[in-house]
Amino acid sequence: MIFLGLIVILAAVAVSVAVLLDNTGDAQMTVFGDEVPGITDQWHVFMAGAVVAIVFMVGVMIVTLGLKRALGMRRELRDLRDEHEESLQTLELERRKLQQALAQARRGMDDQQPVPAQRVAPN
Repeated sequence: MIFLGLIVILAAVAVSVAVLLDNTGDAQMTVFGDEVPGITDQWHVFMAGAVVAIVFMVGVMIVTLGLKRALGMRRELRDLRDEHEESLQTLELERRKLQQALAQARRGMDDQQPVPAQRVAPN
């Protein structure tokens, strides 16, 4: 989207420069060496300039929207990465606690004296 906006801006600038450099007559407009048909009065030239300015502003808006979108996506990705790191740390802490509890439970079982097995006489 940013690329499209830059292309629109460059096209508007190129047309503006071409119009400025090629026009020497009173109410005649030449773009890239060719005369633009239908331009006979000065207000026609003014309107053509206004159209080029509008196209330029559309290009600027497209670039701005593209940059906002890209920055928003980067921010969201960074937030998700941070959440992932936090959840990994939480899981690691929980794993350690469970390992400690398991070790204590095993020590508790080792401390208990085993009950000797009794033999039962056959009848």
